[in-house]
Amino acid sequence: MAVRVKICGITNLADARTAVEAGADALGFVFAPSPRQVTPETAAAILRELPPFVTTVGLVVDQDPRPVLSVCPVDVVQFHGSETPAQVAALARRCYKAVRVRDAADLEALPEYGSVSAYLLDAFVPGVAGGTGRRFPWALAAAAKRYGKPVIVAGGLTPENVALCVETTSPYGVDVSSGVETEPGKKDAAKVRDFIAAARSAG
Repeated sequence: MAVRVKICGITNLADARTAVEAGADALGFVFAPSPRQVTPETAAAILRELPPFVTTVGLVVDQDPRPVLSVCPVDVVQFHGSETPAQVAALARRCYKAVRVRDAADLEALPEYGSVSAYLLDAFVPGVAGGTGRRFPWALAAAAKRYGKPVIVAGGLTPENVALCVETTSPYGVDVSSGVETEPGKKDAAKVRDFIAAARSAG
């Protein structure tokens, strides 16, 4: 099965269209404080212009997503903070949990989030929730599969290394933000196209 590709940190319609035309399966919108943060209103306007069959993901960090969803009805919620399993399950809709990993011990909490559709593994950087451009040991992504949920790899991916990531971990999906940017919140069209092509060639 071909690897899925999510382009995260979308802040404008032009970048959304570029990603979709390049073949992205999903677009991510950051609703938490970040250089890539968008308002629910801005994201909702972009959603209205997207073609069908593109999955939209809303990223939240230790915040109640329901006010966001009331304005911008994304398909999936990405919990990217220190949310408890109970808080995640309480949303009662399709979501996945991001976990920042350093070593195998960080994977032990994954089974507690049994309500999610997938796990997203990102690099651990103290004080930063995501979008750091840092990698984690990819062997942990392969190890996380034993918990029975699809695994999405994020953190430090670029057009140059994503094929190796896919070949070595066979993830359900890959997620990129800073690796295809000219600056935070602004995508580089050539890098977006190259990233997706490289991921698909390996998958």
